[in-house]
Amino acid sequence: MDGRHPRPAVGWVTVRLLRYGRWCRGAFASRHRRLPGDGERGGNPVELAVVMPAILVMLFASIQVAAVFVARSTALNAAQSAVNAQRLHQAAPNAGAERATRFLNQAGDWLVGWENPGPSCVTTATDVTCSVTGRSLSIVPGVSFSIRQTAHGTVERWTEP
Repeated sequence: MDGRHPRPAVGWVTVRLLRYGRWCRGAFASRHRRLPGDGERGGNPVELAVVMPAILVMLFASIQVAAVFVARSTALNAAQSAVNAQRLHQAAPNAGAERATRFLNQAGDWLVGWENPGPSCVTTATDVTCSVTGRSLSIVPGVSFSIRQTAHGTVERWTEP
């Protein structure tokens, strides 16, 4: 038998113990059966390391898109409130711009850089147009989106029937 121990009978769970160089049987020496996919152990962290940058880029891009839409909404609401103030009968020449400035001061920092040149209103005899410009809040460094929203309305005035 050339000095080796014989293998146990078929049907027993067997493991060769490296320490002793012998075959043993029983529960203490059993090992788990190989399942399909056991050869790919440790693959999940590698897959996660490959996919995670793409997930983070999509996450930050979606937050940036949301910030742009909130900035557009803020600028449009400021322009509409400016038109509503400027179109009143015998409104002061700067009433619309003042109302838009007040609105933007209370709205938060979604619209950045609107102070220069500031909200502007153009009034004619029959209508008023107010514009608000700025940039959206930047979530992704180095990315800036310019925002310009305009609202239009008719001036209240006395007309003959």
